[in-house]
Amino acid sequence: MLAIDKISGRSRWRHRDPRIKLLCWIVLMTLAMSLPPVGQAALIVVIAALSCWMLRVSPGRWLRWIAIPAGFLLVSTLTILFSISRDPQGMLWSTTLGGVHIGILPAGLEMANHTLWRSLAAISATFWLVLNLPFVQLIQLLQRCRVPVLLIEQILLTWRFIFILLDEVQAIHQAQTLRFGYRTLPGSYRSLAMLVGMLFSRVMVRYQQMVTALDVKLYQGDFHL
Repeated sequence: MLAIDKISGRSRWRHRDPRIKLLCWIVLMTLAMSLPPVGQAALIVVIAALSCWMLRVSPGRWLRWIAIPAGFLLVSTLTILFSISRDPQGMLWSTTLGGVHIGILPAGLEMANHTLWRSLAAISATFWLVLNLPFVQLIQLLQRCRVPVLLIEQILLTWRFIFILLDEVQAIHQAQTLRFGYRTLPGSYRSLAMLVGMLFSRVMVRYQQMVTALDVKLYQGDFHL
């Protein structure tokens, strides 16, 4: 199982109706989009506390999860924060580079502040939903929302092939490690290239095996969801 499945499987809300979870997420997202930055920061703290309690994880682990998207968000916020102009008038801080001034405008600072806290609050709310919603309940929720059956089947197959892909990667990597394939840097590059090439062929073999199994079971083009 993926780590996300293990976490959602031990959530205190794992047996709750998925529609309640979706409604709670909508409320949290509405608050994340409408509250001021101070309120959004408080909302993040509340969501973090709820997530740690429901998922039985430590605050440090939750912070490590949120740090991954927060890193990308911080880079995006910096592009909003800094402005380029030939006239430094009105800038709170500036430096000269190649005849132009790079600095911080009051409007840019305000926009970056709002964007940062709004995005962090929205990410925290989405994390809460994803980590408290097992995959089985996600499928049930999609069915109740009248999502087309074809799209649900594609999601199921994609989810299944994620496990197949990870299983093959682990098997190939373990075999290469036992043969000291990653002992040196050049050897690591060669082993990685071999892993990618072998992975494609082995996944295709697993796909053919799945097709054969479906044919044996008289598959008619529809999965019984």
